Amino acid sequence: MRSQYIWSIIFFFPLLLFQTTILPIIAIKGIVPDLIVILLVFYSMRLGQLTGTVLGFVYGFFFDVITGSLLGTTMLSLTIAGFVAGYFSNENKRDLYFNNYTFVLIVAICSIINSGFNSFFASIDLNTNIMKLLLNQGILPSLYTALVSVLVVVFYPKRSFD
Repeated sequence: MRSQYIWSIIFFFPLLLFQTTILPIIAIKGIVPDLIVILLVFYSMRLGQLTGTVLGFVYGFFFDVITGSLLGTTMLSLTIAGFVAGYFSNENKRDLYFNNYTFVLIVAICSIINSGFNSFFASIDLNTNIMKLLLNQGILPSLYTALVSVLVVVFYPKRSFD
């Protein structure tokens, strides 16, 4: 069980490197998918709500420190997203969630939460239209993230590897 925690942290760093260097190249009008949220939702649904909350905090802290963004914004948004994703952690329905498109819906919900909080706290400006901000930095990136999370559903093994 402890190895799963370690593996989740180990997978985070190459994913963060990929997210910050390669993904901006394939951005659609400046909108990139958030692979960190997909990883967080995956481990939150597998390991539970408490683990998802702690992993969200750790991922957010490392993201803020490594990328140099405002310390605490990503930490708060990923902690809340990990907490929400942990609600869907059910040992009896795990294969059902990962083998159909319920996982994509959960990723979309958590990504809207993450992007919404992140855009609200990081991009506060009195001259910005709040609805335009939530659409461009909240809803559109979360839809793109949900679209990319279809790959997890497609490539998730049909038998459990616990």
